[in-house]
Amino acid sequence: MLIISEDIARDLVSAGDAITEVERCFAAMARGKARNYPVVRETVGVNDAVYGVKSGCDTDAGILGLKAGGYWPHNASHGVGNHQSSTLLFDPATGRASALVSANYLTGVRTGASSAIASKYLSRKDARVLGMIGTGGQAGYQLRATLQVRNLTIVHAWDPVEENLARFGETVRDLGLEFHGHADRASVVQAADIVVTVTPSQAALIERSWVRAGTHISAMGADTKGKQELDTALVADAALFYDELDQTRTIGEFQHAFGEGLIRTDDMRGSIGQVIAGMVPGRRSDEEITIFDGTGVALQDLVVAELAVRLAEEKGLGVKVDY
Repeated sequence: MLIISEDIARDLVSAGDAITEVERCFAAMARGKARNYPVVRETVGVNDAVYGVKSGCDTDAGILGLKAGGYWPHNASHGVGNHQSSTLLFDPATGRASALVSANYLTGVRTGASSAIASKYLSRKDARVLGMIGTGGQAGYQLRATLQVRNLTIVHAWDPVEENLARFGETVRDLGLEFHGHADRASVVQAADIVVTVTPSQAALIERSWVRAGTHISAMGADTKGKQELDTALVADAALFYDELDQTRTIGEFQHAFGEGLIRTDDMRGSIGQVIAGMVPGRRSDEEITIFDGTGVALQDLVVAELAVRLAEEKGLGVKVDY
C-alpha cells in the first residue's frame, strides 16, 4: 500500500489538475461508466462532530474506493483543521487496498473544481465579477478554481466573521484582483456575475429579488439534511443543475424546494455531467439564472486521490507499507 501525506498531496495536485479529473468523472457518471454509492452521514455524539463515508467506482478509469471523514467544529482551538478526511483506494480487480491518501487539501481542491466546472459550462462567457458568500477555508479554493475558467477582475464577498473576510481579501489582492468586502449579502449578490456560496447555513442567505438576470450560482454548502443557502423561490425560478440527483433531493440545496413542492425531478435540466457530455443543454440565454447544486460526490474524491497516487509513483514519493 502507498501512503500519501497531506503535504505530498498538496504539492502534487493543482487546481487545474483537479478540474480536468473531476470534469472527466462527471462525464463518466452521465454516461453510466461511473457510479456513486449511497452516502453515510451521521452525527458522532462527540465534540459536535459530523462524520460521513462516500464511496463509488469508475469502471472506465479503474478506480474504486471511499473517503471517510467529516467536520469537527472545535478542532481549530486545538490547532487542528476542522475538516478531516482520508481516502482509501482499492484495486477494482481484486478488492485489495492499494493506497491511503490524506484528503483534507484534496477535498478543498475538488470542491473548488466542481464549482468551477459548473461556472465554465453555465455562467456567461463574459462573466468577470465573482461574489463569494462565505469566506472560510473553502473560499480560496473556489477563487483559484474559478480563475481557471473565467477571467475574473473583481471579487465581492460577505462573511459573518470579519477576520475571515479580511484574510480572504488579502488572498484576492495577492492574486491581482480588485476586492470589495461587504457587511450585507445583498450587495455581493447584486454586483456579481457568478455567485458561489460556501457556508454551513441552515437558513436561506440569498433572496430571489437580489439576483440579476444572467447570474450563475454555484451552491456548494448544502451536503446534509437541513442545510440551506438559497431562497426556495429563487430555486423555483432558475435553470437547475446538479452533481448527483439522489443527493440533491435529500441532502443538497434543492432539498427544500423539493420538500415544499415547488420543484419536481422533471424540473431539473440535468446533471453537470450531462452538460459536459453534450446530452442536455446548459445555459440557454444571457438572461437565464442558472444554479448548480454541488452536494459533493465520492468520485470527485477518488479521482483526485488516484491522481495524487499516480504522480507520487512517478516521482518516487509517498511511503510504501506491507499491508
